[in-house]
Amino acid sequence: MTKYTLYNRPGSGGFAVEAALTLADQPFDFIDVGNKPGDKMPDHFRAINPWGQVPALILPDETLMTETGAILTYLAGAHPEAGLSPVPWTPAHGTFLRWMTFLGANIYEAILHDGYPARFTDDPDGVENVKTAALKRCHEGLGVLEDAIGANGWLQDEMSVADLYLAMLFIWCKKREDRPKCEALTHRIAAHPVIAPIWRRNFDHRPGVKWGR
Repeated sequence: MTKYTLYNRPGSGGFAVEAALTLADQPFDFIDVGNKPGDKMPDHFRAINPWGQVPALILPDETLMTETGAILTYLAGAHPEAGLSPVPWTPAHGTFLRWMTFLGANIYEAILHDGYPARFTDDPDGVENVKTAALKRCHEGLGVLEDAIGANGWLQDEMSVADLYLAMLFIWCKKREDRPKCEALTHRIAAHPVIAPIWRRNFDHRPGVKWGR
């Protein structure tokens, strides 16, 4: 293999990976797993990722990577010339790792609890409580990020894949009010000249806000 292979479905977490690969000017093949959210993953994909979640990225040496945050962090480190994160082993990179982990462990996980509540309780009567708690948790987590966004409109001194990750998760969170800096950051990501075509292909089908314009 001489390039990456990205397994995803439109509108899913691989958006941020596709955007990062494009920003880094890296060739890749895109393989649509061919199902819709909530549907059972096809067997051919479970053979690649037994956990059954997208995205999955095959590296040029055929190593498999899963988990959006891990993939984004890897790509930023593998292609430093693209400026997708602060320089590794600097204090700024430590802050970057903090936000990447926070986004995955708290915001993404809360969104999954809201979207797939039955995965997280054995009590059929508890599903709505899982959703309610998840929305509250997501909104609170966005509040932490809201306070972290600087006067320049990014989480750190320059745009990084952490901002890509935040923008994607922000539009998935159903409770977004009172987070104007997160909203403005998302519009900036969606309007970025390199990212905009990828964003529109993944998210313009969603009702409501047309991000970036």
